Amino acid sequence: MIGTRIRERRVLSGIRQSELAKQAGISPSYLNLIEHNRRRIGGKTLLKLAQALEVEPQVLSEGAEATLISALREAAGEPGTDGPELSRIEEFAGRFPGWAALLTNLYRRTQGLERTVETLTDRLAHDPFLADSLHEVISSVTAIRSTSSILVETEALEPEWQARFHRNINEDSARLTEGAQALVKYLEGAPNRDAEVQSPQDEMHAFLAMRGYHFEELERDIAGPRDVMRLLQDEAAQAMSTPAQSLTREVLLRYLADARALPLGPFLARIRTIGLHPDRLAEATGVDLAQVFRRLAALPEDEVGPVGLVICDASGTLVFRKPIDGFDMPRLAGACALWPLYQVMAQPQVPLRARVRQVGRGGEVVAALAVAGLAAPAGFDRPALMQAHMLLLPDPVGEAEQLRELGVSCRICPISDCVARREPSIIAEGF
Repeated sequence: MIGTRIRERRVLSGIRQSELAKQAGISPSYLNLIEHNRRRIGGKTLLKLAQALEVEPQVLSEGAEATLISALREAAGEPGTDGPELSRIEEFAGRFPGWAALLTNLYRRTQGLERTVETLTDRLAHDPFLADSLHEVISSVTAIRSTSSILVETEALEPEWQARFHRNINEDSARLTEGAQALVKYLEGAPNRDAEVQSPQDEMHAFLAMRGYHFEELERDIAGPRDVMRLLQDEAAQAMSTPAQSLTREVLLRYLADARALPLGPFLARIRTIGLHPDRLAEATGVDLAQVFRRLAALPEDEVGPVGLVICDASGTLVFRKPIDGFDMPRLAGACALWPLYQVMAQPQVPLRARVRQVGRGGEVVAALAVAGLAAPAGFDRPALMQAHMLLLPDPVGEAEQLRELGVSCRICPISDCVARREPSIIAEGF
């Protein structure tokens, strides 16, 4: 949790993320990964950051036991009457730190394996590229089998037709080879077997997270589609799969349109005057709430604080996820049906605000603001495309709204009597 302490110290000191990164001799995107505990830190970089923040390095690196206790509590989840003795968790971590660390590492590895299984299952069941590849292989095999049967079963076959069938077998076998090679290449894992299997959407979100969901290149007055293409030439973007690059291109083009509608400087000035009130910002700028939501989620965290965003389409599938501390989002379809995100689908253009807390996650309360609207108009040959946006903000102190308790997804939700449950929870029922 060193990154969390670095971020807290930086915010308390009033230092911008870009300024601290410059003083430490690292890039702002790398510092953003450090602050979100996605990169380990030590040695010279830790010393430089401590010097820039005017604190002793030990102040940033201390608290290992507290982190271990927190991880043990997370692993314990919501125990029943026969669960682990949470009252003695500090004693256990203090007396047996090695065993405690082993348990937390096993818990994290189990979580990683569960995500891998979910991703592979989703790819096998819903991936259009995989379905097309399998169809291509089966079609090629069927064509070769049919042609071979004609050659074997027909005793008197004219040389011209015989040559034609041989040519067909050659072409179909070449097509089969290409399809099989593409299928194997797509399914095989990375050279590092411990690397996490990712879907194209996961790759897209990893790229966005690496940049902190903010792109200075698209904030300039002269920015255009060419700048989007330049971003996709970045080394990290080139490492993504073709489907992931396509998804990222769509997100960046939408980012560019939002930046043009709400330029960074004037929009930040509005926020300083009005505050983080999306409805008032939409009224003052003349744009819809969904665009304000996306713009707020794209602003630097050191300007507006932590902001999360999740977008779903009419099927309920999450198509965009920017997480916020205290609110987990499933990587695949099947989020909790109690989310305000889904409630607004029944009333397009009617905004909804709620204070929510995910049961069994740590007790953090966040403000969820949701609205549904038209993403693409209907035509005579196509239906209208609807999307719902849900903005997530730290819960303001003193709010009087009723608190809603909800889950992440049914498969890991401890609420046993929920009327919206679609499938048993593996927490309660087991695998």
